[in-house]
Amino acid sequence: MIEVEVETDAWTDAIDDVAVVVERAAAAALNGESGDVVVLLSDDATVQELNARFRDRDRPTNVLSFPAAAMPGQDPVPLGDIVLAYGVCAAEAAAQGKRLTDHLTHLVVHGLLHLLGRDHEDEAEAEAMEAEERAILARLGVADPYTLPHDA
Repeated sequence: MIEVEVETDAWTDAIDDVAVVVERAAAAALNGESGDVVVLLSDDATVQELNARFRDRDRPTNVLSFPAAAMPGQDPVPLGDIVLAYGVCAAEAAAQGKRLTDHLTHLVVHGLLHLLGRDHEDEAEAEAMEAEERAILARLGVADPYTLPHDA
């Protein structure tokens, strides 16, 4: 199950059917795997607070992933939570010349891959995770997020 919670109206003001966008991205990243995930569309202040509390980084960031604790016997397995900061995401999309919908799609996929155990701590992991993201996003019709637009 994919649950989308919208905590700030900025998301719904900026993206029509934002919950549908998030659900589609999460389902594509799950690619048939089962698991429960909650995606919280929040604001910069909330994400900054979470980032400071859980990662000792007192600043907002685009997306945070919080894996669920193992719960044997649960079906589907709870994967965890993903939290996105509207202001950071919108500013990044604008700076990179991307549609906010596409950037959100990418960040949901990125966050969900973290919940599935992918990471980018070293070069090899980063390359593998980015390749997986590119493949998922291509299936969704979203351009490679790691290339800059021609006019940038």
